[in-house]
Amino acid sequence: MPKIVDTSVPSGARTYDFLLGGAHNFAADRAMAEQVEGAVPGIRDAARLNRAFLARAVRLLIDKGIRQFLDVGSGIPTVGNVHEIAQRHAPDYRVVYVDRDPIAVAHSELMLSGNERAGIAHADMRDPESVLASEPARRLLDFDEPLGLLFLLVLHWVPNEADPLALMARYRNAIAPGSYLAITHMTDDAQKDKIDAVAGIVRGSRGDGQVFPRTRDEVAALFGDFEFVEPGIVPTGTWRTSGPGDVTDNVEMNELSYAGVGRKP
Repeated sequence: MPKIVDTSVPSGARTYDFLLGGAHNFAADRAMAEQVEGAVPGIRDAARLNRAFLARAVRLLIDKGIRQFLDVGSGIPTVGNVHEIAQRHAPDYRVVYVDRDPIAVAHSELMLSGNERAGIAHADMRDPESVLASEPARRLLDFDEPLGLLFLLVLHWVPNEADPLALMARYRNAIAPGSYLAITHMTDDAQKDKIDAVAGIVRGSRGDGQVFPRTRDEVAALFGDFEFVEPGIVPTGTWRTSGPGDVTDNVEMNELSYAGVGRKP
């Protein structure tokens, strides 16, 4: 574990890992998760819905011919993540994860040790050039060929003053035609009180923590001129669902985030 990391400060990546039932988290992360669960009962369902969307989106992109993936703001690649799903289809599929949390990166390096087709880049998603020029990206990805670009429950950390539209344009411009972009994003369109509760706990637990939920139209704008895959931007738990593991009876948790996939013309 990197000695410069203060494990008494909760991490979004590790808190999410705990909500998914993972083991790569610390007491501070579990405490924040328990606070969120107390304020928003059922929040684990929201985490599970996002992970189920990831699986459906990756499988769809594989069906569309995608053989390489860049997962930005990935957290810890555990509990059914991209490389497990993709390499189950074929071991030569390539996956690069990106995260700025040094502990998440350290855990990922250990978990991916020996997997020559998957890697983790220590970089900040708000600096696309460092992401795209990272050693794992240069080694594993061919940006002249279509790829799957994933931003799952991470763009709500980007404030409006950081210009998320321009940020996403830089990523979209860097990938080849025929590539796909998948996004899930917190929204307070339907459940403002619950999002406000989560945002308040994050703000109180992390000095740099602030959540910026966005409307359906604002999430759609992040795709630029990409062509939406049906059904477009919808609540995460309703995007191309195919079985009981994809949905939840807790409708309110389904309404905490939007999901969508778009193709670069």
